Amino acid sequence: MNRDHLIITIGCEYGAGGPQIGKMLSETLGIEYYDRDLVDKVVEQLGVERGLVEEADKKKSVTYSFETSLGPRYANLTNRVIYTQSEVIHKMAEKSSCVIIGRSANYILRDRDDVLNVFIYAPKDVRVKSVMEQEHVKEDRAEEIINYNDEMNHSRHKYITGTDRGDRTCRDLLIDSSMLGWEKTAKYLLVLIEMLNE
Repeated sequence: MNRDHLIITIGCEYGAGGPQIGKMLSETLGIEYYDRDLVDKVVEQLGVERGLVEEADKKKSVTYSFETSLGPRYANLTNRVIYTQSEVIHKMAEKSSCVIIGRSANYILRDRDDVLNVFIYAPKDVRVKSVMEQEHVKEDRAEEIINYNDEMNHSRHKYITGTDRGDRTCRDLLIDSSMLGWEKTAKYLLVLIEMLNE
């Protein structure tokens, strides 16, 4: 593990607190944090409408049209988004220490030796309560949101990597955030990072 340059990738189940824990880590360590802004960077590079890029960021097959000298043509935008996000993630990792949420970053950066790959999960009932509080929705709607996001994220990760999101062979650490709560989980990870830097 490179002590001067550290990339932390966080994969997570929806509602388990991955982005929030990642944000705490980045703020405490004073390093960059990348989550939804990855979509912004892809939109900039591709020049495609944000809504389409957001859809392609979740689904395996989103088509888009583009003009050629022979008239309009169609292609799989999802593949372009995946490729562009991969390029962006490599540039971010090269530039400085950072925390990257999702986007199969653990797989994209698999050849680097300065990456800590974490997967954060929690029991379904805990995630439902979390989504109810965070998104101000009722229980049945929270379950729908979780099921939809878990299915989309799993399907996309499998499409990119051929592995399951929580596969231990692709992660350095899997942790149930409900054991300690989000804040203490972040503190626990900070202790681990300190030990890695000894």
